[in-house]
Amino acid sequence: MVSPPPGLPASSLLQVLLLGLSALAPASGAQFQLHVPSGLDQVHAMEGEEVVLPAWYTFQGEAATARPWETLTLMWFLEQEGKDLKQVLAHISGVTTNQDGASLVYPMPSRNVSLRLQRLREKDSGSYRCSVNVQDKQGTSRGHSSKTLKLDVWVPPAPPSCHLLGTPRVGTNVTLSCKSPRSKPAALYQWERSHPSVEVFFAPVLDAISGFLSLRNLSSSMSGVYVCKATNRVGSASCNVTLEVSSGPGAAVVAGAVVGTLVGLGLLAGLVLLYQRQGKAPEEVANDIKEDAAAPRTLPWPKGSDTISKNGTLSSVTSSPALRPPHRPSRLGASTASTPMTPTRSHGWVSPSALSRKGAVPVMVPAQNQAGSLV
Repeated sequence: MVSPPPGLPASSLLQVLLLGLSALAPASGAQFQLHVPSGLDQVHAMEGEEVVLPAWYTFQGEAATARPWETLTLMWFLEQEGKDLKQVLAHISGVTTNQDGASLVYPMPSRNVSLRLQRLREKDSGSYRCSVNVQDKQGTSRGHSSKTLKLDVWVPPAPPSCHLLGTPRVGTNVTLSCKSPRSKPAALYQWERSHPSVEVFFAPVLDAISGFLSLRNLSSSMSGVYVCKATNRVGSASCNVTLEVSSGPGAAVVAGAVVGTLVGLGLLAGLVLLYQRQGKAPEEVANDIKEDAAAPRTLPWPKGSDTISKNGTLSSVTSSPALRPPHRPSRLGASTASTPMTPTRSHGWVSPSALSRKGAVPVMVPAQNQAGSLV
């Protein structure tokens, strides 16, 4: 058995062998021909169904049925843009191999080599090439040819999605959108109102390719159920949306009013707090000045008089004859200019115990200098 060269798939090798056999085929009296229906270059089918790609061969001047001497080599390939050649079915030396969903319409031996494809999918679309080589019992090629048929698998529109774009209030504009996620060929869209009365829309308010319906200057009479229908050559699907045109303020207006009110209340509260802080500030400054200010200078007191301090922090009584202790005799050699006072009955010295019995309270008496000031 001949193995393919490295990097060359087996399907490509078989294709090369078939071309080589056709080149070596001698001229014969019976001319070999491979046929497809006249004018049939492209076949359309719907996804999920099956399709038959018809093909057959003949020898001119001979019966249409296969002869016992014929040895058939048949291959079907799928060619897709940007992809490698794919073998779909092969019948070589009486043995048939095939991909899932592919089969021959007629059992071999037969000169009808039509291909049946079942459970079609969109990815099955492409160009299908049928290659046939016929040999006799001695291995002599009697003819070779190939034909191509293009298959296009169509997909009906998937259920579309309908949406309302905008706020439906009296006097405003809105847009209804409709889009099918999958459709081959591309779907065209049609909008109509089904309730309360039927109304069909056309261009320019309707864009049948994009699926947009523009409704301008809304009024209450435009409320209702709007139905969109997506259609292509193999099917259709629809969706609907309910339009309710309101005459009152929209939700955005209400939300704006609420937000404005909250912002206004916040600003008012801030101003009140600021005013209160500004009113307390002078009092706090005045208190700080009283606490930090230096004590006022004390005025000199005259000797021999009773004076009460007026700064509120210290009260003292001085030079009271009743509370002044008696003068001691002056030292020897001291000046005798001043005569010591002798206690009398009316102005005598009172002891601390006597003051206590009378309810007197001891106080601090600041010392005085000769000028009479407190030190």
